[in-house]
Amino acid sequence: MVFSSFIFLFVFLPIVLVLYYITPRRFRNLTLFVVDLVFYSWGEPMLVLLMMVSVVINYVAGILLGARRQKKSLSKLILVIAVILNLGLLGFFKYVGFLGETLQFVLPFLNIPILEISLPIGISFYTFQTMSYTIDVYRNTVKVQKNFIDFGTYVSLFPQLIAGPIVRYQDVAEQLVHRRENLQQFTDGVKLFLIGLAKKVLLANQMGVLWDTLRKSGESAGALGAWVGIIAYTFQIYFDFSGYSDMAIGLGKMFGFEFIKNFDYPYISKSITEFWRRWHISLGTWFREYVYIPLGGNRKGLGRQIINMSVVWFLTGLWHGASWNFILWGVYFGLLLIIEKSFLLKLLKKLPAVCGHIYALIFIVLGWVLFYFEDMSEMMRFAARLFGANGWMMSSEVLPTVIAYIPLLIAALLVSTPLFTTIYHKIKWQPLRMVVDNVGCVLSMLLCTASLASSSYNPFLYFKF
Repeated sequence: MVFSSFIFLFVFLPIVLVLYYITPRRFRNLTLFVVDLVFYSWGEPMLVLLMMVSVVINYVAGILLGARRQKKSLSKLILVIAVILNLGLLGFFKYVGFLGETLQFVLPFLNIPILEISLPIGISFYTFQTMSYTIDVYRNTVKVQKNFIDFGTYVSLFPQLIAGPIVRYQDVAEQLVHRRENLQQFTDGVKLFLIGLAKKVLLANQMGVLWDTLRKSGESAGALGAWVGIIAYTFQIYFDFSGYSDMAIGLGKMFGFEFIKNFDYPYISKSITEFWRRWHISLGTWFREYVYIPLGGNRKGLGRQIINMSVVWFLTGLWHGASWNFILWGVYFGLLLIIEKSFLLKLLKKLPAVCGHIYALIFIVLGWVLFYFEDMSEMMRFAARLFGANGWMMSSEVLPTVIAYIPLLIAALLVSTPLFTTIYHKIKWQPLRMVVDNVGCVLSMLLCTASLASSSYNPFLYFKF
């Protein structure tokens, strides 16, 4: 799979870019659509058919909704059927095994068989994308897309197909037909792609190694080592997912698309509310637009708002994975947000900003404990380690490893803030900015290539969600 990374960077992507730009403009979506199918088939040749089923369901639903727009009851029926089919496909492939395990635990005497079905890569993302189109057509906020190639291109766009960001149809509807690629946009895309690649390869992968080492060290790591470990995972998941998002947005720019920003330095937040405005922005936007607001949002009093928030965060946890730890993770953040909405935000605003930062970071880091451990007993053992159950200090076997990673931990801390971006934007002299850009891109590419060549395969964490 390391070899596959090289194939993508040095064979697949260059060939696709050449094919795309030599194709006449009116046929470029067709080129992209074919390339998208090849890309998805590369990993899962058979399951590309599943994605095509999703494309057909929502394309047909859009056509029918457009033709029956004046008949409200029929339009609502078409929408309901489309949503049921979308969620049915997602539920079968993602949750049927989890449901079987849960029923077997609750009702062991029924001997319910557990189906083991491989999760199609990206199904959570492209299902939400196709549903956004169908719902928006029903709401009459977007025009019906009658060109199957254009719609298929939207759903299957390989830059963000696998792990987001979740691109709503209304955000790219105009770009699908009338985008005009330019050199500046392409250059910006290359820079952003390399930034994302560096985040993933140089930071996320290395933080993952430290986390695995300290987690497996057990009691010898002590509470201090456990905290360093979970902080390393905190950096890993951020740089892994935001790195992929940067790469996806950068690739989109290379093909003339502008996708929404998915991360905005979430670890500088002063509350959990602010954190979720900065983390996985596309998912938060989707749940707000298609679940929270339709349920009533905050328009029907605090009590109803709390119920609506509870539903959204239960579903947010469930969306991330078919396991109880993800549901607990969603409920955990839902409770924190409800507490902040009720009174805590007002209190935090009266305190020094540093208090808000410390509070938010502690609860964010503890939240990643829930997120990581699917085995509840293992989760509890690790949580106990965090609070001194096996002593507080690291052993002499673990300490040298942590010391060796201190420079990288400091680098991860700095990169997770806007510091370098702020310094870069203060450079007014254009020649100096060009030097920084060119040297940064070349250095990033060289270091990432060397790292990929010398390490084992480390997939993006969000591939499995």
